[in-house]
Amino acid sequence: MTQDVHIIGGGLAGSEAAWQLGRRGFRVRLSEMRGTGERSPAHQGDGLAELVCSNSFRSDDHEKNAVGLLHEEMRRCDSLIMAAAGKAQVPAGTALAVDRDVFSAEVEARLSALPNVEIVRERIDTLPESGTTIVATGPLTADSLAGSIGRATGSDSLAFFDAIAPIVYRESIDMDVCWMASRWDKGETKDYINCPMDKDQYLAFHQALLEGEKTAFKEWEADTPYFDGCMPIEVMAERGVETLRFGPMKPVGLDNPHWATEEHPKGRWAYAVVQLRQDNKLGTLWNMVGFQTKLKHAEQVRLFRTIPGLENAEFARLGGLHRNTFINSPVLLDRQLRLKTAPHVRFAGQITGCEGYVESAAVGLMAGLMTATQLAGRDWQAPPRTTALGALLSHITGDAEAESYQPMNVNFGLFPPLHDVKKKQRKEAYTERAKHEIAPWLDSLPAG
Repeated sequence: MTQDVHIIGGGLAGSEAAWQLGRRGFRVRLSEMRGTGERSPAHQGDGLAELVCSNSFRSDDHEKNAVGLLHEEMRRCDSLIMAAAGKAQVPAGTALAVDRDVFSAEVEARLSALPNVEIVRERIDTLPESGTTIVATGPLTADSLAGSIGRATGSDSLAFFDAIAPIVYRESIDMDVCWMASRWDKGETKDYINCPMDKDQYLAFHQALLEGEKTAFKEWEADTPYFDGCMPIEVMAERGVETLRFGPMKPVGLDNPHWATEEHPKGRWAYAVVQLRQDNKLGTLWNMVGFQTKLKHAEQVRLFRTIPGLENAEFARLGGLHRNTFINSPVLLDRQLRLKTAPHVRFAGQITGCEGYVESAAVGLMAGLMTATQLAGRDWQAPPRTTALGALLSHITGDAEAESYQPMNVNFGLFPPLHDVKKKQRKEAYTERAKHEIAPWLDSLPAG
């Protein structure tokens, strides 16, 4: 079959993209390496859309949860992944969890039933030089294709221990304790939120880092080196009690206005400072600078809430450390997920820098819809930024800060803020707004 679209990768994103195109009558060649005798180190089988970690798609609450809202929007787009999840669902309270074998089999059966979708078990080593293509090879892209992507983008593929720092919701930071400043007040703007520690607080924090429970490495991660610019904070702490004070927690040049009175017993200068840097253009999310970590999630929440000013911190993302391959999408892709230097190639799924099963499938869904719209000779209309789909797409293709771009789950910090709504009612307000504003966009999609 001569294809209209070549999709590389049969995970959640590639399968969803193939479904969106195939059910609209376009001819799709879906290439999947598994089934040729090769697998990524994380996969156990050859089925499409295999879930390699948890069997949960997280919360299904679409009234006040961002990922639940994303579920609902995808269902309204006739998502294959959400339909298969419904068929394979197992009891998990308000979460959407699935029998992973039933789920994978359902995805493959539905795609195989489309006569214009050809599933080919083959390894693709290089980016096609022509022809409409969607690359959806995930965070464990094979080395040969990753190298080809690196050459095409002019940057190295990010196949190393990707150390991710936690991200905090701005509204949960106590600014009666913290203050805005840049080191030595350089520049006209005060770019960082600063959390001060005295000596006793720092020494206790340092010891807790050493003793904190860490996540174990998976066998297939064991030989992958740390990225030099992303050393985990607990590894830095192991190098000596003063290491952090000369690294990410350096206090010099940060004059604390809350401590500026002569009678204050601590003086104006903190013993150590935790800095947070704005992580999105909306200013709703702030990144803990230098705090990439492999501490377990519960340990992170407990320990990081001992930092002055973060006692009530709410986290949009906790830190992590794992082998990952993703591209700097805000720099490399246009607003339709196309590679700027080779616009016949789109990227979808976790390789774009989204995090999570549902987010990966959602980006695959949008890549499929974009391609279908293009092949139909129509203009693409992006989903409103006030929707979960639109907020996720905007983050990947331009709202995120390119210099600190890291994988991200969908969360309300990616949505345009509703400052005039009380905090307790804000989540419901986000979902109500999204459900209202997605309706006209759904009507604009090509028929399927």
